[in-house]
Amino acid sequence: MTEHLTIVDHPLVQHKLTLMRQESTATAGFRQLLREISQLLAYEVTRELEMTTKTITTPMQEMDAPVLAGKKLALISILRAGNGLLDGVLELIPSARVGFVGLYRDEETLQPVEYYFKVPEAMEDRLVIAVDPMLATGNSSVAAIDMLKKSGAKNIRFLCLLASPEGVARMKEAHPDVPIVTASLDEKLNDQGYIIPGLGDAGDRMFGTK
Repeated sequence: MTEHLTIVDHPLVQHKLTLMRQESTATAGFRQLLREISQLLAYEVTRELEMTTKTITTPMQEMDAPVLAGKKLALISILRAGNGLLDGVLELIPSARVGFVGLYRDEETLQPVEYYFKVPEAMEDRLVIAVDPMLATGNSSVAAIDMLKKSGAKNIRFLCLLASPEGVARMKEAHPDVPIVTASLDEKLNDQGYIIPGLGDAGDRMFGTK
């Protein structure tokens, strides 16, 4: 994975994303769609996982078959909205280790404020996938990646549902070595730092809060 930005244009991803964007989609439906779309995005973000082989016995004969290599990958949820993507990816990769980065956005400065950080051991030996539905200003994402690198992570990918041009540029400037996988590069940010046309606040829609 060398391109800085990968937009997953698979028809199922785009269809489910349209349903999620609709204001009329209720919390339960939004949550289910996020779980489904996260698995499709996870397929793309894990496309180049390292492989090795092991000897197995099929009902017909013995063979050398492909299996994942190295330490279990680490999924890092950027709280709280990241948990929606995390659930779906974990269904696909149940053996993954899981960590959490707690950040919230100061609504006046739009800068991230850290309140929690706990990640698996041996981060330097793992593929690390950070998940957050929205890459908006990019400030929280950059801060989260900063923290992950300080913990030793070297091979990091960022998975999001929607991205803004401003957020992608901010991430590329701060972390050009971290590929981004998303379902859509939207038009812009508004004055409040929300993605346009977007889908509103992913956390509020996922958890039914305001």
